[in-house]
Amino acid sequence: MEKRKRKLQAHLLIFLIVFINLSLCRDVPAVFIFGDSVFDAGNNRVSKNCSVQADFPPYGSAFFHHPTGRFTNGRTVADFISQFIGIGMQQPFLEAQMAVMNDSRKGYPSNGINFATAGSGVLPGTNKDLGVTSIQEQLRQFQTLVDQKEINKSTVERSLFFLESGSNDIFNYFLPFDPPTLDPDAYVQAMIKEVSNIIDQIYNAGARRIAVFSLGPVGCVPARALLPGAPINRCYGKMNVMVKKYNKALENLVNDIPTRHTGANAVYGAVYDTVQHFRAIPTRYGFSDVSSACCGDGPLGGQLQCGKEGYKICQNPEGYLFWDYFHPTQHTYKLISKALWGGKQSRIRPINLKTLANLTQNFLA
Repeated sequence: MEKRKRKLQAHLLIFLIVFINLSLCRDVPAVFIFGDSVFDAGNNRVSKNCSVQADFPPYGSAFFHHPTGRFTNGRTVADFISQFIGIGMQQPFLEAQMAVMNDSRKGYPSNGINFATAGSGVLPGTNKDLGVTSIQEQLRQFQTLVDQKEINKSTVERSLFFLESGSNDIFNYFLPFDPPTLDPDAYVQAMIKEVSNIIDQIYNAGARRIAVFSLGPVGCVPARALLPGAPINRCYGKMNVMVKKYNKALENLVNDIPTRHTGANAVYGAVYDTVQHFRAIPTRYGFSDVSSACCGDGPLGGQLQCGKEGYKICQNPEGYLFWDYFHPTQHTYKLISKALWGGKQSRIRPINLKTLANLTQNFLA
């Protein structure tokens, strides 16, 4: 009888823990996302003036079974984290805006909005000629919705905010036809200054839970094959040195957020270290190729965008770190998402996203 009683108490305790965790996660009603192609869920697809597109097969083939505008074969980190929280995937802002304007829906989604646009950077001029929406403009789009009370202020305060950008700025620094006027250190500092301003704006708009993600090893993307002088048999060291300087300054910036902004909680996602860990022991994570694109053509599959005329595709995308010449596969994004959601401080710090999501209003005040 006593044994049965203890067993019942143990089951009750487990139930309570699960219930509490689920209840706390419900304290995150929405996720708001700002960044580039790592997060873009289809904003560029809606934008008629943007030439940076993934609105054609075989993009989206692994999960959605049709192109969605995401620059991968399935879901992104934002999609997976939303799943872990227990809310739906965020709709692209331009898609939601169009639906509201033509009266096919009455208001903006309650589970957050994705403002990210592929090709953008933290510097306002990055790829502007390609028609991308700068991250500064993404913030203006969000602020306008807050000002017009399209988004409830209390929702904003309880939501998660994701910020990831900078890969395009650094990759463009090495393009041969547009030589930079700043040295690498000054260029990185100019990037960090913009990020600092962006974080200030997000906070002033009401954000209290902010997740800032580092850049991955940009010097390892297959598209380095497009750059004169870049090595094919190894990562582009000069580019990764610049990425690491940016990431270090970014983490310092994130560490200062609680001091600079009362009531704010911020985390730094160490995506660079996480991806390099996958590359160091690929078979442990199901990878058979961590260098080449599954979909593309030329050296490393990095000289032709996936889906363009003449492209080739691998038989097993799950075994590839990279889907196309710039972007990870859904498998890679899922692994990164798990590391960010429940990982140790070597992956995300000072706390992980699950802990950040479970902070109650008492901790956020």
